[in-house]
Amino acid sequence: MNTLARNLRCAPGATRSLATASSSTTAPTSSTSPFRNKLESGPTLDDFISGNTSDRVILGNTKGSPRLPSFLKTSIPNGESFKKIKKDLRGLGLHTVCEEARCPNIGDCWGGKPGSTEADTRNAATATIMLMGDTCTRGCRFCSVKTSRTPPPLDPHEPENTAEAISRWGLGYIVLTSVDRDDLVDGGAHHFAETIRKIKSKAPHILVEALTGDFAGTLDHVSIVAKSGLDVYAHNVETVEELTPYVRDRRATFRQSLKVLEHAKKEGVRVTKTSMMLGVGESTEQVTEALKELRRVDVDVVTFGQYMRPTKRHMKVDRYVEPAEFDHWKKVAEDMGFLYVASGPLVRSSYKAGEYYIENVLRGKGSNTKKVLDSSVPNEGHTIYTN
Repeated sequence: MNTLARNLRCAPGATRSLATASSSTTAPTSSTSPFRNKLESGPTLDDFISGNTSDRVILGNTKGSPRLPSFLKTSIPNGESFKKIKKDLRGLGLHTVCEEARCPNIGDCWGGKPGSTEADTRNAATATIMLMGDTCTRGCRFCSVKTSRTPPPLDPHEPENTAEAISRWGLGYIVLTSVDRDDLVDGGAHHFAETIRKIKSKAPHILVEALTGDFAGTLDHVSIVAKSGLDVYAHNVETVEELTPYVRDRRATFRQSLKVLEHAKKEGVRVTKTSMMLGVGESTEQVTEALKELRRVDVDVVTFGQYMRPTKRHMKVDRYVEPAEFDHWKKVAEDMGFLYVASGPLVRSSYKAGEYYIENVLRGKGSNTKKVLDSSVPNEGHTIYTN
């Protein structure tokens, strides 16, 4: 038997084969056949070189979000004021919503007014400090701030560090905001209020705006911040009531936000403020109704800005709103009785908050105020108040 096997292996022309026969050719799969056929029937290299291609080759995604218009493109931030604020922030371990939310106006706000003296530039610059860390317990579909159910604990030195940095910058107006901290018993209200009190102690001339969350609807926590000595209490409704469940975290509601703003005013806050994004799918009727609801709770200031998608993980832009439409909503809101309206594609809740006309609203608002037109700002029709 062994001799026979050796002879078979050594026999001339003998071949080894598997028990299961395999076909000599593999048929193309149905998923690749159309692609291969398209390549074979398409233009050749010679066609491209000669310029005789019949079809235009388009690269990239041709569907989805509309193209970014030119009026939404901004320059790269620079300037001494910008560099100083950024250096101080890093040195003190502070965060800003300007950076975390990728605001397109950061260079404009931190840099102040172009062509001004150093002192005037510092006084005109505005910054928005984000308290209680850089990680939020909520996940709104428009926001690029990091989220977690268990963010790091609060920094007990943050109120002091924040007040020190702000007094060092010499700013005329500061906006404090924060991530939502649903993991804390008071939502961070005492931490927020302590920061405001320290700022007012070190630099009483600085106007302080507090842009807070909704504190899960707990109005006692709203009162803690409202009574801290701030100048403006801001809370953003972000969008119209009908779109709120699709734009904001499900724990936030339009009605809850109205109650926050209404309660702040009842606690004696001089100015209340909110902001709305346009371009997320809202209708004219929905925006009008939202403005009426805001006036019913005596909100003083409203701003309109274009929603801009921070990353591909966030909700898409429904449309880019033309500047003329922003002008329309500015007039509509002013006619409804809002004290001040900022409306434009690049306007954000705290954008240019320290400009001259807003400071006049805050410093001059009282029982004997009189509405006048600021003729120094052409084509704007901003409202200031004098005694």
